[in-house]
Amino acid sequence: MIYTLSVVGLARTLLWIIGIYFVVKILSRLFAPFLVKYAAKKMEQKFGQQFGANQHPQQPKQKEGETVIDKMPSNNTSSNKKVGEYIDYEEID
Repeated sequence: MIYTLSVVGLARTLLWIIGIYFVVKILSRLFAPFLVKYAAKKMEQKFGQQFGANQHPQQPKQKEGETVIDKMPSNNTSSNKKVGEYIDYEEID
C-alpha cells in the first residue's frame, strides 16, 4: 500500500504533535511540584537510612562547646629510625 502526502494529512499530524506538546507541558506544570516533593522525600529517607544507622543511640547528650573524643589513637605505632643519612648540600649557580 502506497501512502501519498496530502496537505490535510500533514496539517492534521502537525496539529496532533502541537496538541500533545501543549497537553504534556500543562500536565507537567501541574504535577511537577508533587513529583519533586515525592523525590525529595524518597531521597531524605535513603539518606536517613544510610547515615542514621551509623549513629550510636545510647550516647548521652553533650553540652554545647564540650569536646568529646570517640576513639583514642593507639600508641603502638613505631617509626623506622633507619630512614637514611641526611646530606647537606648547596646549590651551584
